[in-house]
Amino acid sequence: MSSRTRPFDSSVGTKILIGITGLGLFIYLLIHITANLTVFGGPAFFNGSADTLEKLPILPLIELGLLLVFVLHIYKTVTMYFGNRQARPVGYAMKKGAGHTSRKSFASSTMIVSGLWLLLFLIIHVKAFKYGPEYDYQGMRDFYRLEIEALSNPLIVAFYVLSMLVVGSHLWHGASSSLQSLGFDHPKWTPRIRVAGKIIAVAIAGGFSVIAVWAYLVATQVIL
Repeated sequence: MSSRTRPFDSSVGTKILIGITGLGLFIYLLIHITANLTVFGGPAFFNGSADTLEKLPILPLIELGLLLVFVLHIYKTVTMYFGNRQARPVGYAMKKGAGHTSRKSFASSTMIVSGLWLLLFLIIHVKAFKYGPEYDYQGMRDFYRLEIEALSNPLIVAFYVLSMLVVGSHLWHGASSSLQSLGFDHPKWTPRIRVAGKIIAVAIAGGFSVIAVWAYLVATQVIL
C-alpha cells in the first residue's frame, strides 16, 4: 500500500477523510438547493439556469468528482462503523443518556442508517432526473416539466419529503462533526458552528421539501 494513503487508514486519518468528504458534500448541497430554488422563477428561468450548468465543459469532471467523494465518504464511514463494532463486539447492557452536555443525539446515533437511506434516495433521484425523459423547451431540456411530472405522484412526494427529513437529520450532526474532525474545535467557536450547521441543515431539508410539495400542487393545479 502506498505510504501516501496509509495515514488515511488509521482511525484519525479515517475521521479526517470522512470530515473532508462530508464537508464537500455539505457545500454541494448548499449549491444544489440554491440552484433548485430557481424553479419558483418559472420554466424559462429554471430551464435557462439548468441549461447553463448543463453546458459547462467541466460538468462531467465535476460529476465524476462528486461521485468519487460520495463513494469515498460512504466507504470510509461504513468501514469505521464496522471497525468500531468489532472493537466492541458486546454491546452495552443498557444505554443511558450522557446528559445535556453530551453531543450524542438521535441524529448522531443514526448516521449510518440515514446515510444508507440517502444512498437509496440518490439512486432513485438520479434515475428520475438525470436519466428521465428528454423533453424540449425552446431548444433546451425541459427540467421544469420533468420535475413537475416526477412529483405529481403523492407517494413520490411523501418519499421525497421523508428523505429530506433524513437529509436534515444527517446534516444536523454531520455538518458540525465534519469541522470537528478537521480540528475546528474551540470553546468559543464550536457552539456557534454547531448552531449554524443545524440552521443550515434545517434550511436545506426544508427548502427541498417545500419544492417537492409545491411541484405536486402545481401538477395537480391546486396552484398555478
